[in-house]
Amino acid sequence: MANLFLGLDCSTQSFTALLLEQTIPGDPTSTRILLERSLNFDEHFPEFGTRNGVIPGKNGEVHTPPQLWVRALEEALTVLQKQGVPLDQVAAIGFSGQQHGSVYLNAAADKALAALDGSKALAPQLDFVYSRKTSPIWMDSSTSAECAEITAALGGSDAVCALTGSKAFERFTGPQIRKFYKTEPEHYQATAHICLVSSFIPSLLAGKIVPIDPGDGAGMNLMDIARRQWSHAALEATAPGLSSKLLPVLESDQVAATISPYFVKRFGFSPACKILPGTGDNPASLVGLGLVSGGALGISLGTSDTLFAYMNAVCTDPTGASHVFGSPTGGYMAISVYKNGSLAREAVRQRHALTWEQFSDILGRTPPGNNGAAMLPYFGTEIVPHVQKPGAQRYGFAEGDADAEVRAVVEAQMTSMLVHAEWMGEKPRRIQATGGASNNREILQIMADVFGVPVMRQETSNSAALGAAVCAQHAALREAGTPASFESLTLPHVKATFTLQPNPKNTAAYAKFAKLYREKETAYVATL
Repeated sequence: MANLFLGLDCSTQSFTALLLEQTIPGDPTSTRILLERSLNFDEHFPEFGTRNGVIPGKNGEVHTPPQLWVRALEEALTVLQKQGVPLDQVAAIGFSGQQHGSVYLNAAADKALAALDGSKALAPQLDFVYSRKTSPIWMDSSTSAECAEITAALGGSDAVCALTGSKAFERFTGPQIRKFYKTEPEHYQATAHICLVSSFIPSLLAGKIVPIDPGDGAGMNLMDIARRQWSHAALEATAPGLSSKLLPVLESDQVAATISPYFVKRFGFSPACKILPGTGDNPASLVGLGLVSGGALGISLGTSDTLFAYMNAVCTDPTGASHVFGSPTGGYMAISVYKNGSLAREAVRQRHALTWEQFSDILGRTPPGNNGAAMLPYFGTEIVPHVQKPGAQRYGFAEGDADAEVRAVVEAQMTSMLVHAEWMGEKPRRIQATGGASNNREILQIMADVFGVPVMRQETSNSAALGAAVCAQHAALREAGTPASFESLTLPHVKATFTLQPNPKNTAAYAKFAKLYREKETAYVATL
């Protein structure tokens, strides 16, 4: 069997290719990352006029031209080819895409994909296959009316969440499809296939339309999360004839097709190379971080703070603030996104004119529980809990108290994660921390103390592309009759730069603090 596995990731701002190599025949754990290459959309494809990978519009619209992604795929493969990568040794290709983005194809797409000419560039051969020239992506917030209509048709927010794994959200694909149907009915009628970003690129690679997987399919408000298939009721509530525009859901680690002859001729891939249905970047990252069984949480501390976890069985957040997606490993993943991540930490640092070293020093010398001082860190609107009116709330300290405010913002963020992860029903044995702020030991020590478990600062790069490559390896090994577990395949890539242990006394103090935080949050949200 060929010994290379390619993971591709199309994020909001860039396209990444990551190649895994199995170095010892018969030992699937002997894998290493052979290379990683990324192309920034604005820098490499200025002709599309994007800013940070997108084109903002009116009234909350944010779109991207799908032809940009086509160009990025072709250029990424060209880079690998020019660098001498033996693409004929790639056994399978997995794909990760920014969640919720949708691509609309007309009836000419099937023939065009099947008849691609390997002697010509890819993008010009697809100029005419779109029934919608641009794709709404996850940043689009223009569908509040459609969310309300779908919610009403399905019996309320609780019913939508129980059925699909999430409440109806503006960025989710179902409301985006409904808006397209309402505002451009003739173009909706001309749409033969609706893809996600995660199924569009694999469709190019396969030379035919590839199904959507349960990981990204769950981000549409269209899939029955328990059955992992489209919900007839949700489809009917969204747009007429929608079921005919979607292929059946296909599990993430199944083989969707072998590679199109176009890529065999143009880039030298083996005709036997397997193509997987893509998945969303969040489910792919779950695999890339090694969170393929229960007992661990992943927390990414970035522009937004994100908490995610693997779940064996489907369980939905009764508040509807968090999401449940399918996992590429066959289970489920829970994810909670906090908009006030680095935004809030940076606001406090700047307010008091602190360096990050001074910020960390304050965390190191102030007491756990902050002497009863607390904060609700809503410097901007918040998702968890749902807060649409920005404004940080301070309790027990003055706005000018730098020591109290620094500690309050971090304790609030970690305690909010603890409180709002309780619906998952399982206490983690460890936390794997990533993202820019995970380099800060003082922040991670508070995380360890609040949750009462060890925190491992994970060395990771391009976790979504890595997860896609691991999925490709997993499928290729199974197809070859030498299956291996996701646990064994991810083990070589789970590397810690350091691990912090919780202080039991501090954990006890935070158990009391969590009650105070919960009371303040509940009371404040009730006033909104």
